[in-house]
Amino acid sequence: MEPLGYIITVIVAATAAVLGQRLIARQVTLDRQFGYLLVLGFLGGWGGSRLFGPLGPIESLSKVGPSIGGFYLLTGILGALILVLAAVYPLRQAAQRQPTDVAAIGIRDPQLAHWLFNDTRSAPLWLGVRLYLGYQWLEAGWHKLEEPGWTQGGTALKGFWERAIAIPEQGRPPIVYGWYRDFIQFMLDQGWYGWFSWVVIGGEILVGLGLIVGGLVGIAAFFGAIMNLNFMLAGTASTNPVLFSLGILLILAWKVAGYWGIDRYLLPALGAPWSPGRLFRGQAPANGYA
Repeated sequence: MEPLGYIITVIVAATAAVLGQRLIARQVTLDRQFGYLLVLGFLGGWGGSRLFGPLGPIESLSKVGPSIGGFYLLTGILGALILVLAAVYPLRQAAQRQPTDVAAIGIRDPQLAHWLFNDTRSAPLWLGVRLYLGYQWLEAGWHKLEEPGWTQGGTALKGFWERAIAIPEQGRPPIVYGWYRDFIQFMLDQGWYGWFSWVVIGGEILVGLGLIVGGLVGIAAFFGAIMNLNFMLAGTASTNPVLFSLGILLILAWKVAGYWGIDRYLLPALGAPWSPGRLFRGQAPANGYA
């Protein structure tokens, strides 16, 4: 998609967000609700215009009708409206002080989910996952640190990017999504592989250490999953699907995954942006959480 296409996507998203707010409260205010609708409109507009490929005799469900800068108006507008209008009903319920939590109608998480992600008795399980995943990241980063192709000019990363963006005469290219191929091509053209190789090395080592010692496990697992996702988008499977899945589970279990580690004391002290810890509440230190 060209820059003009992204501009049109934003315009469509903003228009859909305005429509959504008018349907909810009959007025438009630039608040978090508008921001939420704007994000939904952008995702729906961009996704509707780009993500739906061939189906039977149809070459592409997304590429239907006229387009501007690579943004297909018919499917893009339809995608934005679908997501925004789907949000109108629950947001209107919330504005009218009606419950929007599905637990209010009897749909609750199983006890196993609560045990896995909120109960310290599950911490030994996550300790095993952490140690395995952390070792995989630490080993990968350490291996790259000893490779001149990674530490001296980033030629190894350059070669990886070049192979990833290559389009063979027959068969499918490694990268499925054109926007990601353009992103890699841009970094190649800018010569970013020289310094970006150190970002990869440092990121892998830091993620590995964070998981092993149990410090800020949720954040470490998040950045590890981001790296896994980028490797997979570049067409490399290897162990990435398994590591990505384990990383997502650790993110969900961030409150208890580091119980046998630094997080046992760090999380109660720091807390979270939505729940400040003792250091930010001015309370005296304690011995972690029981």
